[in-house]
Amino acid sequence: MRVTVIGCSGSFPGPQSPASCYLIQAEDYSLLLDLGSGALGTLQRYHGLYDIDAVCLSHLHADHCLDLCGYWVARKYCPEGPTPRIPVYGPEGTAARMAKAYDLEPDPGMAEAFDFRPLLRGPFEIGPFRVTTALMPHPVEAYAFRVEHDGKVLAYSGDTGPSAALVEVARDADLFLCEASFLEQPDLPDDLHLTAREAGEHAARAGARRLVLTHLVPWNDANRSLAEAKSSTYAGTIELAHVGAAYDL
Repeated sequence: MRVTVIGCSGSFPGPQSPASCYLIQAEDYSLLLDLGSGALGTLQRYHGLYDIDAVCLSHLHADHCLDLCGYWVARKYCPEGPTPRIPVYGPEGTAARMAKAYDLEPDPGMAEAFDFRPLLRGPFEIGPFRVTTALMPHPVEAYAFRVEHDGKVLAYSGDTGPSAALVEVARDADLFLCEASFLEQPDLPDDLHLTAREAGEHAARAGARRLVLTHLVPWNDANRSLAEAKSSTYAGTIELAHVGAAYDL
């Protein structure tokens, strides 16, 4: 299983990265976890635009899903003709939300390009991957993902506040992509995002083998985020996500 970071900026695209998007590949199958603002352009630097087999959306905030609109255009109006439909897994109401985002009638909306399917709590199969989801604390319906293939485990937090369920998603993961939106400061909002130190603590409790900090908000100092994560009890490898980083599991 290969994991490539397409976008890791939190809340909105930054100067060095689009918003959240991760390319997961195994056995000639390519799955996108999220397709946030700006990610569609960067994706084309690392993978064929029409070689994606499925998309999973963790939640329906723009920085995790909005580039599905551009992808609909690319697939529906391809000069060689519309491309085959691919499955798009997402929270309840994904098809209607995407149609509204592009000012389409709900029927057919984007259904000519995408086969919208509800995210299951899992485990369930997407291509060669075994996927398990868990509902996370966030202002909208939001999920973390555990993706398994050939004995290897990727965990992806999506957006979340502190969560015991996230620890279980990341249990013994070979790679844990964990959001680290906040720096430590007083009076942070509840059930919204993690600090980098909290990301480290979740990784420590989960026994994850490698922690990569994601959802890095552009106005924060990423090096400070890294330092705060390293101040946690997590003793494994910690690094910052960056566009183009690839991990072979």
